[in-house]
Amino acid sequence: MLTRRAFVSGACAAAAAMTAGLPSGAAELKYNDDGLIVEPWYMDSFLIMQEDLVEATNAGKRLAILWELKGCPYCKEMHHVNLAKPEILDFVKSNFAIVQLNFIGARNVTDFDGEVLSEKALARKWQVNFTPTIQFFPTDPAAAQGKTGRAAEVARMPGYFKLDHFFAMFRYVKEEAYKTAKFHEYLRKGA
Repeated sequence: MLTRRAFVSGACAAAAAMTAGLPSGAAELKYNDDGLIVEPWYMDSFLIMQEDLVEATNAGKRLAILWELKGCPYCKEMHHVNLAKPEILDFVKSNFAIVQLNFIGARNVTDFDGEVLSEKALARKWQVNFTPTIQFFPTDPAAAQGKTGRAAEVARMPGYFKLDHFFAMFRYVKEEAYKTAKFHEYLRKGA
């Protein structure tokens, strides 16, 4: 006969087994007021893209804009799977300053060209069609000055990428391989 104590003990053991191997906090995702999953290491931003690029560059990191949407299953998988891998998480945190934007959000964002738009309007202007989408920007702030984010980006991850391709895209940008090869060519070379 299964007692209540045995049932509770078994349930606790099962929960512990499910979260074993995940980095601390990976099982407890945090959400912002828009319902987006947030990471504590995301860049604090006034949503002025040129200033964020300067700040990231001064910190020795690459600026990346992460577009997400409340309820997006692929966004959740990116956090639960891709960013739960310590090797990937450490690489991304060490080399990239991430600004998170809401695909249908209402906050005002200042584009590199100076135009102020809502997140939703900026997503349309930058031709962001999927979530999650990650846009990567140049290391030299002067290269983006006066351009739209779409024109200034050096690489884009359009939608969810599985672990290997996700990690490869961040290495591709960090290594500046986009200067000599398309991403699919970089992958073919065994990156």
